[in-house]
Amino acid sequence: MSSSYGENLRLTIFGQSHAPAIGMTLEGIPAGQALDPERLQRFLDRRAPGRNEYSTPRKEADRPEFLCGLVGKVTCGTPITAVIRNTDTRSGDYELLKRLPRPGHADYTAQVKYFGHQDAAGGGHFSGRLTAPLCIAGGICLQLLERHGIRILSRIAAIGCVEDRGALLASTAEKDFPTVDEGQGAQMRALIAEAKARGDSVGGVVECAVLGLPAGLGDPIFGGMENRIAAVCFGIPAVKGIEFGAGFAAARGLGSEMNDEFCLEEGKVRTRTNRAGGILGGITNGMPLRFRLAIKPTPSIAMEQRSVDLQSMEETTLRVPGRHDPCIVPRAVPCAEAAAAIAVYDALLGRRREIG
Repeated sequence: MSSSYGENLRLTIFGQSHAPAIGMTLEGIPAGQALDPERLQRFLDRRAPGRNEYSTPRKEADRPEFLCGLVGKVTCGTPITAVIRNTDTRSGDYELLKRLPRPGHADYTAQVKYFGHQDAAGGGHFSGRLTAPLCIAGGICLQLLERHGIRILSRIAAIGCVEDRGALLASTAEKDFPTVDEGQGAQMRALIAEAKARGDSVGGVVECAVLGLPAGLGDPIFGGMENRIAAVCFGIPAVKGIEFGAGFAAARGLGSEMNDEFCLEEGKVRTRTNRAGGILGGITNGMPLRFRLAIKPTPSIAMEQRSVDLQSMEETTLRVPGRHDPCIVPRAVPCAEAAAAIAVYDALLGRRREIG
């Protein structure tokens, strides 16, 4: 099923952008795991809309209601289901979209796929709104991973042509704008403001690092850690590309430059460099797992664009109505962490069952 993910976990995401609620069901979490709801809420707040000048003005509290799977704050072994109520919707803004598809959106392909029966309001179940329940599941997995000594860090690596500086070595979660270099972050914000003033949008790159991973997670061929992480990451609507370690730069290097030579550190096998991004043959090698996501510019922009009237089959123009982010990248940062946490915890559960 396209709305479900997992081998040892089973995550199902449901709802539409302007439906009464969106939500998720997460199966396979062991019983007896205490969760911190305040910490989960802080994580969700990082993704929530309407919090700053570079996000949509749509206001949503994004407070999850747990319907089952918890007794108090502790998992009870049954599937965990949580919903988030949609409260600040303006569905009338989207009435024309079945007839006039927005460039860069799934309006046209949804019309073809579902024969006009799709929910067009807010993009329906193609909307980035569905990353909120993804972050519920990811926020739970982040807490559980930390009990195994595994942490996930992230940052905005670039907005447009402005790149962050410095290595991602510590969390940026508490920063208003999650970059390592504050000066580069200020330039990024200025670039977003310029695009917004023109009625345009801008994209960027999100970087994630998973620290504390043991060697041996993942499988070859279709079960590799790259496959598992990519599958969840491409559930984030704005993601258009992913690379691990050196990524596409490896195609321009030599084997002598790209191979990570092995060494011993405190009796453990390590590599002197980490161009592989912590994965060899689809299996973690004990080094930090590093990947980057390419996030496209928000396709809903205020500028006039060309489209096709699907009723009259004539070319026309439109200005996209509604409320939109001039840059989706800052809100995609916790989504990337959530995706990584879900994939890694799923693989960790499988490894624990293999070794008993």
